[in-house]
Amino acid sequence: MKEANNTSTMQPSSTTTIFESLESNVRSYCREFPSIFSKALGHTLWDEHGRTYIDFFSGAGALNYGHNHPRLKRKLIDYLEQDGIVHSLDLHTQAKAAFLNRFNQVILKPRHLDYRVMFPGPTGTNSVESALKIARKVTGRHTVIAFTNAFHGMTLGALALSSNRFKRAGAGVPLSSTVHVPFDQYFGDGLDTVDYLERCLYDQGSGVSRPAAVILETVQGEGGVHVASTAWLKAVETICRQHKVPLIVDDVQVGCGRTGPFFSFEQSGIHPDIVCLSKSISGYGLPMALTLIRPEFDEKWSPGEHNGTFRGNNAAFVTATEALSFWEDRRLEQETLKRGQTVEAFLQNLAEELPELGAEVRGRGLIYGLAVDDAEAAHAISQEAFARGLLVETSGADGQVVKLLPPLTITDDALADGLKRLGESAAVVAKTLVSNS
Repeated sequence: MKEANNTSTMQPSSTTTIFESLESNVRSYCREFPSIFSKALGHTLWDEHGRTYIDFFSGAGALNYGHNHPRLKRKLIDYLEQDGIVHSLDLHTQAKAAFLNRFNQVILKPRHLDYRVMFPGPTGTNSVESALKIARKVTGRHTVIAFTNAFHGMTLGALALSSNRFKRAGAGVPLSSTVHVPFDQYFGDGLDTVDYLERCLYDQGSGVSRPAAVILETVQGEGGVHVASTAWLKAVETICRQHKVPLIVDDVQVGCGRTGPFFSFEQSGIHPDIVCLSKSISGYGLPMALTLIRPEFDEKWSPGEHNGTFRGNNAAFVTATEALSFWEDRRLEQETLKRGQTVEAFLQNLAEELPELGAEVRGRGLIYGLAVDDAEAAHAISQEAFARGLLVETSGADGQVVKLLPPLTITDDALADGLKRLGESAAVVAKTLVSNS
């Protein structure tokens, strides 16, 4: 891969002073990865000095097909050069029609899924908000059950569902109408948390009213890569059906192939009433979100009852339509699962070789976490990796999990190189822990 082209007319600053003086203090990822990036292709980023980085971050899951995938880029450039409409609110456009037809033919029909497709706004939290609205409208109830370590977004409704104390505190107002119950394995093997959920709904003395919905992530990415078992997911679905409670699956981060199949819930065989998608649905990192709704639920909407200025991002429809070509067969799914096995084996071996970290390996497909005893150690591993040209973030309630999200399209050689750099970083941190003990 060629080095960065330095003939660009852009003259980026060689320091971060401009960001420190003008950008809001709320910025975060740039503090963890303090370079000024100028170019990206596939699994590689370049900074302004031409240094390369392997990307195990993938835009927090928004770049499952890597940066600037050539096929998607070509479709986008051609569309713009033909003066294709970019902004359209919810007007009918050729780009939207093409996406809807392709999504139905490639994704919904082969999986025997019957959903109406709603474009709620450009981000995952918009999808979650619309899911909450329709569930409450359909049932006439307002309480929603969410789970420990959940993350569903930063707008108030979605934030009320999220569990992280730090993020919730940023709301500045009470976050109500939500009950949090334990996720799968929250107490380890000693308690089946499905029994707890069922008791809450069945027992008149539980203090929990029958909810408008239950919302869950099959793999809790931001919460620390907690993976729900098939048995647990099936049991939750059964309880929802028994109590006539809509089931919402938030597939914003772990959908679009991140766990192998297109939808993360496919492996379990459950059928959610509502599905939230965003991040990698555009395939190119362009803002786009979908809410998939059972037709009988969708009929309850009145026109314009939920809208948004940027729900008609036609540039995203164009790249999303082309991205669906990855799902015409099972090749990407199989490659993702195979690479996931490589990642899991590497991390398990690393945890055994470095017992000082007290590490636990979690994950499925190509989302994996190395949960360590000390959040400072996880942060140190991420920083050591960055120094070695690898972007890898942390997650979990205390930031104690090193989370791997490489592009699904990463080459085997690049995956091996990134894992090697991660291993070297973990070894340095483990050695420091020993010397300080």
